[in-house]
Amino acid sequence: MPTGASPVETPEVEAGIARTTTPKYVLGFESGMQGRATAPAAGTVLNALATGVGSAFAIDADTTATVTLDADADGDASVTGTVADAPDADTALVERCVELAVDRWGGDAEVDPATVGGEVHTESDVPMAAGLKSSSAAANATVLATASALDADPDPLDACRLGVQAARDAGVTVTGAFDDASASMLGGLTRTDNTADELLAHDDVDWSVLVWTPPERAYSADADVSRCEHVAPMAGLVDELAAAGEYGRAMTVNGLAFTAALDFDPAPIVDALPDATGASLSGTGPSYVAVFDPEDDADDRDRVEARWRERDGDVWTTTTRSDGARIL
Repeated sequence: MPTGASPVETPEVEAGIARTTTPKYVLGFESGMQGRATAPAAGTVLNALATGVGSAFAIDADTTATVTLDADADGDASVTGTVADAPDADTALVERCVELAVDRWGGDAEVDPATVGGEVHTESDVPMAAGLKSSSAAANATVLATASALDADPDPLDACRLGVQAARDAGVTVTGAFDDASASMLGGLTRTDNTADELLAHDDVDWSVLVWTPPERAYSADADVSRCEHVAPMAGLVDELAAAGEYGRAMTVNGLAFTAALDFDPAPIVDALPDATGASLSGTGPSYVAVFDPEDDADDRDRVEARWRERDGDVWTTTTRSDGARIL
């Protein structure tokens, strides 16, 4: 077990993926070989780069994937991805998600994965390369949309692990990001061992959320892992706090440690501390996230928002999400 991990019983996860009741033809689909799904973004409690143990929570900002499969592609059995409003975006992750999902559930749908081609299109409320788990949300949505196209009924964690494997295959993650992916898939807050893709804890949180995203972008795969490993003792402390349910304090300690390790400014976290329940760099940046208990003074978030709006970039408000990914 990695440093900082606490022995716990494996939490139970409700079986099945949430689904809307909208028939496919209403969504413009003429056959069962098309599917659509959506998954939320997430913020960070504990960055997993130091020890392999991580924690994240779902926020109300969605990525939606639409998948169309051709079961008789034969010589052109390839998958093509597109991203709304980003014609030059790297689509290797979502394409790999479709391939793995077809391999996993194609046989049950009585199709030969070797002859299946297709298209996947994603659209998102989540800025890419901003530390808000856009890749995990896109992977979850794509895996579930492909499952829907194949009329499969996947187990949530199995589907989540499939997206994590696709992220590793596509080279967009260092740890596999099972913490981020599980929070997006299940909703609420998760704590995970990313070295084993194991869910250590799953809890519900009810926070108002403030996000500041600077103009620059940062890619998780480019993070300096060796520097992050230097703060492993602090990551162990963060994990102890998270395991005890002290999520706000945990994410604040995480933010101060990882801004130093990843060469980001800790000042936005300090600016939030007088009023926020917790604040942190989200993922490997550049976004910062602050959370607020709903029973606290309603002006707390407004004061932090005013301070953050003095900085360049986008400041926006949302909430945590207790529900996770769902098939549309």
